[in-house]
Amino acid sequence: MNRQPRKTTQPKAFDIHRTLTSPSSAKVIASSKNSSTALQPGAELSPRVLTKEPTKNKTKPKRKVGWKRFLLVVLLIILIPVLIIGVWDYRNFTKASDKVFGSSNPAELLLPSTLKTDSNGRTNVLIVGYSADQPNHGGALLTDSIMIASLDKESKKGFTLSVPRDLYVDIPDYGAGKINEAYQAGEQQTFSEPGSFGGGMELLRRLVSDNFGIELHYYALVNYGAVRGTVDALGGVTVNVESPDPRGIHDPNFLPEEGGPLTLVNGMQELDGQTALRFSRARGATFGSYGFPQSDFNRTANQQKVFSAIKDELSWKLILDPRTNGKVFDSASSNIETNLELSEVLPLFRLFKSIPEGGLQPVNLREADGGINLLTGYQTPFGQSALIPSAGLEDFSEIKSFIDSLEN
Repeated sequence: MNRQPRKTTQPKAFDIHRTLTSPSSAKVIASSKNSSTALQPGAELSPRVLTKEPTKNKTKPKRKVGWKRFLLVVLLIILIPVLIIGVWDYRNFTKASDKVFGSSNPAELLLPSTLKTDSNGRTNVLIVGYSADQPNHGGALLTDSIMIASLDKESKKGFTLSVPRDLYVDIPDYGAGKINEAYQAGEQQTFSEPGSFGGGMELLRRLVSDNFGIELHYYALVNYGAVRGTVDALGGVTVNVESPDPRGIHDPNFLPEEGGPLTLVNGMQELDGQTALRFSRARGATFGSYGFPQSDFNRTANQQKVFSAIKDELSWKLILDPRTNGKVFDSASSNIETNLELSEVLPLFRLFKSIPEGGLQPVNLREADGGINLLTGYQTPFGQSALIPSAGLEDFSEIKSFIDSLEN
């Protein structure tokens, strides 16, 4: 049997240009053989076959909120209300400032100046009340209330001294009369000179300063609306009604539009604006009144109580609250005249508030220095009842000594 010679297979030469199949491609090719679309020999791989399909339903990781973004949100939450309140405050302030000071420049308010003081380091303010805002009121320019507020920055103490409206004095270029006529006389004279208060306030300042021996740096001329409006803006004030009459006080000398007759029992009482105003004005001069044995002296004592009550209610919280300060500013700007500069407002308010409750001592010349009466009754040449110093007509030496003891 003739055997055919065995054919030997020669190994193919390695083609360096041939593309090697990757393992992943091999898997794809292998899997494609089992499919109905198996690759034919020599066919190239389709890009569709080689493309790896994305995994479905795979959730992406959530991005964490950065601390900077969180801080920004917190700052916005804080700053937006502050900005709103600040704009509101600024609007309320500028509206009032234009009326009182003729300027609404916030730089003047935020760059305060130093308050004026006397040789004892005290700042003294003349506070005068009148009824110019009350329609058809006779003698509207006669001052119902004259009070000195003396404040000591170092000791954080002060006093309020009421000047009796019936005090008989010599009014320059007018003649002898009650001190409550001085403002009216000064307004008629239209007195004015550089560095002075001017007009009626300047004449009144000179009388009080010369006769009482006290340097007066500032003044506030207040009409009835200021007391009523400020007390209402503060939500009322609390005063202690103290009368020797067990029934309290009663004064029927008020019209219905003024709130009608005033009746209050003794003890701590909450007063609204209209009642506080009547309490400040009442002196029991009308038939049927009771609880005012010293008449005008009881009235001045009650005025000091209302003044102190307003001081105690005022606070930075209320002043910076636009819901409150708008009412306070509006009441002040519509009813108060002053020689204060805008830059002196904050320093005076700080000084005012630095004196603790009870640190503002009320002073009465009829019960001065342990109960000594520094005043006595007097009948004028026109038959009017008035008051003069107990030392004698136009002799204010004892009164000056008493005030000097308060300042030291």
